[in-house]
Amino acid sequence: MFYLGIDVSKAKLDCCLLLDNTTFKRKDKSIANNHKGFNELLGWIQKQSVEFSNVHIIMEATGVYHEQAAYALHDAGIKLSLANPAYVRHFAKGLAIKTKNDGMDSFVLARYGLSTQPSLWTPAPIEARMLKALLNRREAVAQDLQRECNRQEKAQVACSPEKIQKSIENSITFLEKQLKQLQDDIDDHIDKHPKLKQDVKLLESIPAVGERVGNTMLSVLHNHHFESAEQVAAYLGLVPVEYQSGTSVLKRPHLSKTGSASVRATLYMAAIVATKHNPHIKKLYERLLAKGKCKMLAIGAAMRKLVHLCFGVWKNQTPYQKDFLAKTA
Repeated sequence: MFYLGIDVSKAKLDCCLLLDNTTFKRKDKSIANNHKGFNELLGWIQKQSVEFSNVHIIMEATGVYHEQAAYALHDAGIKLSLANPAYVRHFAKGLAIKTKNDGMDSFVLARYGLSTQPSLWTPAPIEARMLKALLNRREAVAQDLQRECNRQEKAQVACSPEKIQKSIENSITFLEKQLKQLQDDIDDHIDKHPKLKQDVKLLESIPAVGERVGNTMLSVLHNHHFESAEQVAAYLGLVPVEYQSGTSVLKRPHLSKTGSASVRATLYMAAIVATKHNPHIKKLYERLLAKGKCKMLAIGAAMRKLVHLCFGVWKNQTPYQKDFLAKTA
């Protein structure tokens, strides 16, 4: 197997192909991050007398700049993995590599692929990608609307000129209309795809999971491949991180907080409701408080439990059962 590391930036891709997995002899190439560049890369790989089926590409998930390259190379029949940038950075430190530039980063990615054999990436279905795009746009418009509402409040307190207040009012009206249209588009999109419609209904069977949380978790579960509920929680940054060494170093555990902060914010509000209305989460929350745990730690555990319940009903295609533990006891 030949390992090809690709360091992604907005304008270009820096590529490093390992020709020998023992001596680390390699060849480097820089191409444009567009379809012309992708075709150039495919031709360059063939010139090295390497079959596409024997190539494993490793690139970092960098915002959106890696996406069109990933889709194009996957469609060409090349194995591809998306690496967590934090893991790659720690791997480079383990190799005692202190130099950081695009060429060295691509070499580190190739070595990372050789050493760790990361799992292969497969693109999400088009309907899942469309749902994700709609939800991201809705979130952006909602944030813009909140900012304009804050400006309106300040303008009213400061007695700003009428023209300023009118401008803000017009902007709020426009954003509210956009927000409603986007929500209608999201609902229509889910209704048009039976699998999405069925899964969101299952998710919303969980007490404290409403439309917003259901749509959010639907997007997460359909845009990524998870084998377990623990993987979903880790992806969303809801796993506890400990820092302890010997008897003198002991810090309070905290959530890893990797992944999307907006998804965690959505789950946080749902977890607050769940501690009062969801039997499983309420029991967990009260048990942790009875043990003397602080409320924030208990809420973090409630968020993680909520994610586990979402994965459970989705994976088993079974609605939420409030007496599930009692039946299996």
